[in-house]
Amino acid sequence: MSDDEKAAEELVETLRDGEKGFADAAAKLRDSDRAEWASVLERLAQQRAGFRREIVELGHEYGDDVDESGTAAAAVHRGWIALKDALTGDDAGGVLGAAVTGEDHAVSEYEKALEKDLSAGFREVVTRQHQAVVAARDEVKALQTAD
Repeated sequence: MSDDEKAAEELVETLRDGEKGFADAAAKLRDSDRAEWASVLERLAQQRAGFRREIVELGHEYGDDVDESGTAAAAVHRGWIALKDALTGDDAGGVLGAAVTGEDHAVSEYEKALEKDLSAGFREVVTRQHQAVVAARDEVKALQTAD
């Protein structure tokens, strides 16, 4: 398995988690006193879906079969696990805190991918997406501190 394929599989899993996490968080906040946050989180969920599709399509172009089903090992250390607990309460700040934790994990996964020996084209995509994920994490952190 190439470094591109390994990195792609990990990033696809991370992006799927982020997409679901942001969507679940947005749904939780939509009817809260912080409904304006829901639109930001929905936009970020859509961003993650687009990033995931881009990586899968790029993998197919290179002839890699990027598994979109995920792995049991990845499920053990997903960054968005804390969201499940936050969604059971009524604390909008707790939901954002879980989102920041998930985003810290996503940034870390992108940084691990960038340490690999990636092909030039894939490195360009990962670098661009990494910058957007860092910006998204910072945006969610800004919402959290404005609370």
